[in-house]
Amino acid sequence: MTFGFDPWSPAFVAHPYDVYAELRRQAPVTWFEPTNQWLISRYSDVSALLRDRRLGRTFLHVGTPEEFGRAPDPEHVAPFWHLIRNGMLDREPPDHTRLRRLVSKAFTPRRVAELRPTIQKVADHLVDELLASNEGDLIATVAEPLPVTVIAEMLGVPESDRHRLRPWSADICGMYELNPTRETADRAVRACEEFSDYLRRLARSRRSDPRDDLITALVQVQDEGDRLTEDELIGTCVLLLNAGHEATVNVTGNGWWSLFRNPDQLAALRTDSGLLPTAIEELMRFDTPLQMFERWVLEDIEVAGVPIPRGSEVALLFGSANHDPEVFVDPESLDLARVENPHLSFGAGIHFCLGAPLARLELEISFGTLLRRAPRLTLVTEPEWKVGYIIRGLRELRVKA
Repeated sequence: MTFGFDPWSPAFVAHPYDVYAELRRQAPVTWFEPTNQWLISRYSDVSALLRDRRLGRTFLHVGTPEEFGRAPDPEHVAPFWHLIRNGMLDREPPDHTRLRRLVSKAFTPRRVAELRPTIQKVADHLVDELLASNEGDLIATVAEPLPVTVIAEMLGVPESDRHRLRPWSADICGMYELNPTRETADRAVRACEEFSDYLRRLARSRRSDPRDDLITALVQVQDEGDRLTEDELIGTCVLLLNAGHEATVNVTGNGWWSLFRNPDQLAALRTDSGLLPTAIEELMRFDTPLQMFERWVLEDIEVAGVPIPRGSEVALLFGSANHDPEVFVDPESLDLARVENPHLSFGAGIHFCLGAPLARLELEISFGTLLRRAPRLTLVTEPEWKVGYIIRGLRELRVKA
């Protein structure tokens, strides 16, 4: 029984949390026929499976698709999977360990911390534009351009090319939705080919003409003689762009929508800027930007008494886990002062989001700048949700400054 779980329904996407509550109570591990996945809804199970090495983001390091009862990838999506599987997110140890070690040597805490003045400058510029127009779409004006500009600046993408990044990312991320259409796949493949070609040229130029940017650092990084291959470097850059801004965009949009629906909490935040660190964590928990994360079962397992065989795919419901009353006091209430907040929005285990410190810094500066410089920011019209369920966000958020 799935109690109304319907990721293609606009009503469910707009408010999935009542369905999650029923799943947690009555069917915490349940088979979902339309996508051939096991839905896992309780925090304890989701958290444990994220750390369980009997599961993986891929199964190709231990068996063929045929051995796992799956059809091989269709030929028309081969460029998509070639790009994605050269990033660390879709690798498992020992490949993942090697890639993460190399990327971590370039994507350092110091490099992230040094971005603070840049992020603040970008945020001020974008808020200036919002204030000048008095009314506009907060997502298009602030939420989307800020993280794209920051990751482009960090990578070293020339300003004249940055307008291409967001469309490429959006088309690629369409493939992460459930049962994507052939049209979605074709757009993703085209974006993968164009983005890969662009990054290949940029990386080669950095080899001959190094700069103070992340692409140069990734080109030069080595550990005991080991280096990233060119395909791994490109896969890493695409992953950093996609993961480095999709979630931040939606935390910003979803977060402000949550604040407008909870005026007492918004008033408290405006009164006490010291709440901002816990507020950011609570907004990530309360309306989770990434609702589902998938894993392949590499060995037979049992979850909450339910046997799940090797070759199955589990759908870990982050949005449900983040509302589990076994872990969070009064989870359906937005509490910006919540201190005990072990949300799973950045994942857990070896695939915990490498860019979490950058995302937190961007969100702190974005929310802080808007709160300080647009203290009377108000909602103009109730927003609508985009079609996607896994990467869940608003179409727009019309506000008046």
